[in-house]
Amino acid sequence: MSIPFSNTHYRIPQGFGNLLEGLTREILREQPDNIPAFAAAYFENLLEKREKTNFDPAEWGAKVDDRFYNNHAFQEHESEKCESEEKSQSVTEEETPVLTLDSEDDKGKEEMAALKIQAAFRGHLAREDVKKIRTNKAEEETEEDN
Repeated sequence: MSIPFSNTHYRIPQGFGNLLEGLTREILREQPDNIPAFAAAYFENLLEKREKTNFDPAEWGAKVDDRFYNNHAFQEHESEKCESEEKSQSVTEEETPVLTLDSEDDKGKEEMAALKIQAAFRGHLAREDVKKIRTNKAEEETEEDN
């Protein structure tokens, strides 16, 4: 037997809301016919990016939310700061890893530019259709007056 008015509150795991927001944004942007298949491909792509770059957007989103609400996620211990500074000083130019984030940023910028161009063109086509409809209505009204 279930209790209709329970006092139990379920908590959403940290980062899960950010993952769903990202998926929702991409679904609205792409307008796929098969949403479950699109979601599976989206999460596979996200996993590949996470494995390549060691950057987890869900974890980052959880930290951002945590920082917004209580500012604890971005605080580091002093020992961790000292260790990271020593490591960065001991790394030479030959050992410096090459990050491909610039190319991903460029791809993101290109995608945004393409979306803007497509939206502008769709708007142009819609305005042309409206002009045709208005001219057709005007012509019909002039024919009815004669």
